[in-house]
Amino acid sequence: MSAWNFMEQLASRGLAASSDEQREFEAQARELLDDNIALRAIGRGEAAPDFALPNALGETVRLSELLRGSAVVLSFYRGQWCPYCSAQLELLQTHLPEFEARGASLVAVSPQTPDNSLSTVEKLGLGYEVLSDLGNEVARRYGIAFRLPEIFRTAYDRLGVDLPSFNGDDSFELPVPATYVIGRDGIIAFAHVDADYTRRAEVPGILGALQDLEPEAAAAAL
Repeated sequence: MSAWNFMEQLASRGLAASSDEQREFEAQARELLDDNIALRAIGRGEAAPDFALPNALGETVRLSELLRGSAVVLSFYRGQWCPYCSAQLELLQTHLPEFEARGASLVAVSPQTPDNSLSTVEKLGLGYEVLSDLGNEVARRYGIAFRLPEIFRTAYDRLGVDLPSFNGDDSFELPVPATYVIGRDGIIAFAHVDADYTRRAEVPGILGALQDLEPEAAAAAL
């Protein structure tokens, strides 16, 4: 969690945080990082929990069904309101042909409602499945859900980010941004989880994991 980023965003809109607010931001951010959310998340070598979630059109997408035909690159993001998330989603779209060439499907998941997921797809021109994990039930099973501290909720309000409207509830829960590469056997081959939302999985790491899975895909095709 980046307190400095929050303060920069507030300052850029003429909403500079007071000294007391800055100290509280930093304290809450440190507390989240010290909580070691990333260490509680499922990781490489573990079985990926199955799920069935609605896509942007309201159709149900099940992980186990996708894995019957391909490996899966699974990306959890906070929402379209997050500029870092939007940048990551666009980056993944740019590399979608490379993922597909290596026999993988790309799926993005957030707690947004299906209507807001559809807005994300249309706004960013995404050509892959964007799913709605209402209530962060799947994120919780992956060990990456957390409740946003009160001071950050206030900051979001000041920035004009209405999380209850985006997510359809007032839980103020979000997923830690995370990216997984899951083999057709359902085992996680790559995991990137970072409580600092400004740091995301890099494409070479994803492609490298998919390349390592190619012998598995070839064997499954026989």
